[in-house]
Amino acid sequence: MSDMKNSLLTLEQVIQSCNGIHVLGSGDFCFTSIQTDSRNVCSNTLFVPLIGTTQDGHKYIAQAIEKGCSVVFICMKNYEDNPELFTSLSLKHPKVFFIAVENTLTALQNIAAEYVEQFPNLIKVGITGSSGKTTTKELLVSILSQKYSVISNQGNLNSETGLPLSVFNIRKEHQVGVFEMGMNRKNEMAEIANVLKPRFAIITNIGTAHIGNLGSRENIAREKAHIFDYFHSFGTAFIPRDDDFADFLAECVDGNVVFYGKEENDYVKFVADRGLDGTDFTIEGEPCTLKLPGEYNYKNMLGAVALAHLLQLTPNQIALGITSLEHMFGRGEVIRDKYTIVQDCYNANPDSMEKAIEFISSIKDGDKILILGDMLELGDNSKLEHSRIGNIAAHCTSKLILFVGEEVENAYNEAIKYNNNVLFFKGSDDSVIEKVVKTVQEKASPSDIILIKGSRGMRLERITSLLTEGKK
Repeated sequence: MSDMKNSLLTLEQVIQSCNGIHVLGSGDFCFTSIQTDSRNVCSNTLFVPLIGTTQDGHKYIAQAIEKGCSVVFICMKNYEDNPELFTSLSLKHPKVFFIAVENTLTALQNIAAEYVEQFPNLIKVGITGSSGKTTTKELLVSILSQKYSVISNQGNLNSETGLPLSVFNIRKEHQVGVFEMGMNRKNEMAEIANVLKPRFAIITNIGTAHIGNLGSRENIAREKAHIFDYFHSFGTAFIPRDDDFADFLAECVDGNVVFYGKEENDYVKFVADRGLDGTDFTIEGEPCTLKLPGEYNYKNMLGAVALAHLLQLTPNQIALGITSLEHMFGRGEVIRDKYTIVQDCYNANPDSMEKAIEFISSIKDGDKILILGDMLELGDNSKLEHSRIGNIAAHCTSKLILFVGEEVENAYNEAIKYNNNVLFFKGSDDSVIEKVVKTVQEKASPSDIILIKGSRGMRLERITSLLTEGKK
């Protein structure tokens, strides 16, 4: 098979789908991977230089070519402003195709949509919500893999760029595609829904994540509902019954609606909450344990189970998929060392923060220590939401609360009104983290349960590493 036949898309498909113009380069057109980061480019890569508020990826085109890229998107304005630069690059590398487009991000999304169309039999599933997306995705992938060949996005590559890049991993052997779909601005969900056009969609919840950009929960719900845009009466939406936007979301669905929740799906029966060891339940009588702790993870699981049930997986297949899923980094990850640490620092927003605090408070054994970091991307709501979390933390059953960061000073100022066992550490550099760890070591007992929760940008896992001396 020639390189030409290995190409993910033909030149004609690329140009037509992104309304591009082939301006430079000749020979056999072929790309077998796609990247927006020049550092990840390898042979036969299509390099898409993105233009952000502080960076212009066009300055890395030469580097991408040196690393072996075979196709480059260039913004038409950049080309028109400096055609000599691209002509010079083309003279040195005549086999590299340069395709000029109006907007490189839009072009990436459009060719990704074209690529997905090459797989008409793929069962396409989109998952969105303010929190719990990745957990629900990983649960669903583990379950559906008991019956199907499944492809999904790695980590949380779920954004305006992450989702398009992820779908290029679909191959003809895949039967199901499960893709997490995130958004933090207006119209982003509509853009990436146009890429995947999911047939099934799970909403985990409507919370306040990215409310700084969208203004209100109503706006967040409205934007999330764009995941249903391509149902055209054939799709099915899975909506949490206890969410106060459940009815609003259901009205946005041109297709079928399945509500899920503890009282909604009679084939799943709750048995017992085992605290840090997860939740026991049955599926049509089949005993099963979800190892991820917390009621919020159990609710996420119910959405995945509802979809698997509709796709007619057996109770045994569903149970096997659930029990085989281990803890994921930073998502309610329980680490038992000198102390019992619940590392929940992959992400944080007011909803997930509140749920994590409530969960730790519900555990009957051991004293609790809370280490809470900044919740990012809350915009004008940051002070209010951090103060609210400070109030919740102050009234929970804990012997010590440590607030770490900048924005959490608002949480500390609220918490100290009601609880004297509260400390604030300003900043999050390594020296601050070391002070936090030293304080915990001075105050904690081996039987204590320590919650570490904050946004990804805080990198609070450094605390875990120091408390466990790098052992995991």
